[in-house]
Amino acid sequence: MAQLLFLIILSALPSFVVPIHNSSSGGCAIIRPPRDGGIRYRGLTQEQIRSVQILPVDYEIEYICRGNRVIVGPKVRKCLPNGTWTDIAQHSRCLLLCPRVWTSLENGRVMAKPPGPPVEGSLLHYSCHAGFILEGRNISHCTKLGKWDAPKPTCLYDRNYTGKKKLYIGALFPMSGGWPGGQACMPSAQMALDLVNNRSDILPDYELELIHYDSLCDPGEATKLLYDLLYTEPIKIVLMPGCSGVSTLVAEAARMWNLIVLSYGSSSPALSNRQRFPTFFRTHPSATLHNPTRVQLFQKWKWTRIATIQQTTEVFTSTLDDLEQRVKEAGIEISVRQSFLTDPAVAVKNLKRQDARIIVGLFYETEARKVFCEVYKEKLYGKKYVWFLIGWYADNWFKIKDPAINCTVENMAEAVEGHVTTEIVMLNPETVRGVSNMTSQEFIAALMSRLGGKNPEETGGFQEAPLAYDAVWALALALNKTVAPLKAKGRRLEDFNYNNHDITSEIYRALNTSSFEGVSGQVVFDAQGSRMAMTLIEQLQGGSYKKIGYYDSSQKNLSWFGNDVWIGAGPPADRTVVIEEYRFLSQKLFAAVSVFAGLGILLGILCLTFNIYNGNVRYIQNSQPYLNNMTAVGCMMALAAVFPLGIDGHHVHTSQFPVVCQFRLWLLGLGFSVAYGSMFTKIWWVHTLFTKKDEKKEKKKQHLEPWKLYATVGVLLAIDFLSLMIWQIVDPLHITVEKFTKEAPKEDLDVLIQPLLEHCSSEKMNTWLGVVYGYKGLLLLLGIFLAYETKSVSTEKINDHRAVGMAIYNVAMRRLITRGEWQSEQQDTLKTGSSTNNNDEEKSRQLERENRELQKIIQEKEERVSALRNQLAERQALRNRRQPSTGQNQNHNAPPPSSQQDPKSLLPPPGYPNPTTDNHSLPPSFSNSSNLYPTDSKMSRNHCHNSQIPLLYK
Repeated sequence: MAQLLFLIILSALPSFVVPIHNSSSGGCAIIRPPRDGGIRYRGLTQEQIRSVQILPVDYEIEYICRGNRVIVGPKVRKCLPNGTWTDIAQHSRCLLLCPRVWTSLENGRVMAKPPGPPVEGSLLHYSCHAGFILEGRNISHCTKLGKWDAPKPTCLYDRNYTGKKKLYIGALFPMSGGWPGGQACMPSAQMALDLVNNRSDILPDYELELIHYDSLCDPGEATKLLYDLLYTEPIKIVLMPGCSGVSTLVAEAARMWNLIVLSYGSSSPALSNRQRFPTFFRTHPSATLHNPTRVQLFQKWKWTRIATIQQTTEVFTSTLDDLEQRVKEAGIEISVRQSFLTDPAVAVKNLKRQDARIIVGLFYETEARKVFCEVYKEKLYGKKYVWFLIGWYADNWFKIKDPAINCTVENMAEAVEGHVTTEIVMLNPETVRGVSNMTSQEFIAALMSRLGGKNPEETGGFQEAPLAYDAVWALALALNKTVAPLKAKGRRLEDFNYNNHDITSEIYRALNTSSFEGVSGQVVFDAQGSRMAMTLIEQLQGGSYKKIGYYDSSQKNLSWFGNDVWIGAGPPADRTVVIEEYRFLSQKLFAAVSVFAGLGILLGILCLTFNIYNGNVRYIQNSQPYLNNMTAVGCMMALAAVFPLGIDGHHVHTSQFPVVCQFRLWLLGLGFSVAYGSMFTKIWWVHTLFTKKDEKKEKKKQHLEPWKLYATVGVLLAIDFLSLMIWQIVDPLHITVEKFTKEAPKEDLDVLIQPLLEHCSSEKMNTWLGVVYGYKGLLLLLGIFLAYETKSVSTEKINDHRAVGMAIYNVAMRRLITRGEWQSEQQDTLKTGSSTNNNDEEKSRQLERENRELQKIIQEKEERVSALRNQLAERQALRNRRQPSTGQNQNHNAPPPSSQQDPKSLLPPPGYPNPTTDNHSLPPSFSNSSNLYPTDSKMSRNHCHNSQIPLLYK
């Protein structure tokens, strides 16, 4: 017996510290694990665990259990500096876990002793709600075997019950954490429940009861509490969470239990997703409710271009996405969209660089101070700018000294002056009694009484308290509305369980059609389950906020007070005003050029008249006067194009401008073809006739008919006409306005001048110009080549072709021609056999001098030849006398003497030059004249051209 008692005492002893420890060692001694469990040593191997005796300060150990056992008591212990472990006085045991099904009771309550998981030794007490009777034992005990000692009881409906039945609401109120809104919202909701339960016209057979927990505004903590709400009796008919993060978690899980979720403090736009949150409603308007108000103000002040800057968080990103969609539908452009995480400096500079004027800022209060410090540095404030901010900042947010910025309070006040805020109206500004028979002022007084005189500014959720109050009323009215439809189907609200979809659908329809006057204003839900409410519009004037209007998004009604104040004369422009200014041709310049063009046309008319009047003159006839007339007409057409080229929007209407464009093109195109085509034709035919072989020249000269010249001009003109016609049919010219670089006026105005210029263009202008320029450019190059080839040719048929050639490639090139080139030209003229220009007296006199010199030279040569012939005859006679017999014997095979030629027979006819190889006596100017005196000794009279002889002896 003593041994058994010892074992029991030993097992009951807590895990204890080995008594051998020394606090001076700076650590804690190893402790023993609980029965049926062990200890997890973090960062230590098995060998280290066996050898170590002291663990360092702040080292943590974790208890683990075997099998189906759970830790009861501290699961983790930490080594303290005094050499002890945390919570050492509390037991940590590994106990068997009994089934959790026994811990919940439909239509009843279960109380566990001790609180916590149902482990061996736990005791459950069962009770039923009003109107239900318990069937079975009301107590169940968890044995050491991990089983309950009694079956689970049930609660049966008591048909004889005449009292009120309870409906339970599971609520999560954040009493602390990031947003401690439950401090005011929970008393407000409880106040609404008391009023509802005392109303005989709302749920007369039921009583609403609130079961609530503190979520700490933490989704992790809310997950645990949601589990307890769902798996702990009684069944909750609706869930009421607060905080956007907690509401997102609850709303996403609630549809698995067919539960309606009604939130009083969630503003995230993401919760408006009906596919993701099909049973979610909220009396707190979505953050996107600011956007219809902003769009309304943009339209009121005639702004079509805005910019945005946001802090990179989900709620602001979703709000901005919604704003972008709304402004797009309203025809408003978001020109710049900037975001930042912690430092807004770069984002603000980009706004300045992009000329942002109307700026929507979405960020928390602390980041707002950082933004406007940068705004002050970049001078992004004043009469040219308007900022839109969120209205739930503290009224003195810009006056709070913040060590994170390096701007003074005066700097901040200067930067934020004149900005506009939008804030959801959470308290009805009108003195009206709503469904609760209470005005908004009476509600505030009652809430202050429940809070026990606490300072509203120090009570979390005081502004959202009306929303929690109206949320309970919205739920009560919806449940009351479902009683009759459910009764018609043979159902009751108390029949609700987590598998009953029909009752959930009826509650959903009732909430979706809710519409009543609450202390926060008109309560209406949109298609996404979000509250539609009024928006308050305020403006910072002189360092304090002034109400300047309200906007009711449900009625699309803007109530404007007309007390908005602007730094400038009125609302600024949404961008730098750009004044479009058409630039026209200077009238003085146009008049001057027109005068010169008119003089050119007059000169062309005089030349044309002169040409026609003197058409019978042989010199003019030889210059192909009809081609000259075409040249004059073409030049006049090209000069006439100056007048339509100077006509712009200053002279004609826009609708008539394409006609002017066509007129310009045809005058220039056809004028060039007529003028240049006639000149090109002359050069072409001169090159064709006089650059061939000598034996074909006479034949070519005889076949130069005028109709060939005119046909060539016609072909060139037809090509040009056809190309222009195709251009105008396929891609006609039209008016085009070209924009140039903006110019700033000299005055200090917030405007820029946009110079505009009207000109003619077509869709594929470059292609058509490339075709025209390519064709005419090749024609010009060909003309230059032909002019160069025929620069030394002279003919009576076209006696002005040289001047035409000079007109084609450049008049200035004429000066480069030296006198030697003129001589070469004259000698080439002799070779071609062309006739000399009879009117050129200088050339005639020069030819006469040359003929006289040639006659003298020929006479000297004839005398020399005669003397040489005599010497040759004498030598021949002397040779014959010396060898009469020898010559006969040696030449017995020679031909007869009669067959030998007489040296005299080689003499040319009288008056012709004798053949000779001596040209040393010729003047230098004729020493290289191979046509007259060839150096070849075989030259005969046949080498002299018949056409040259009369010229030499003229």
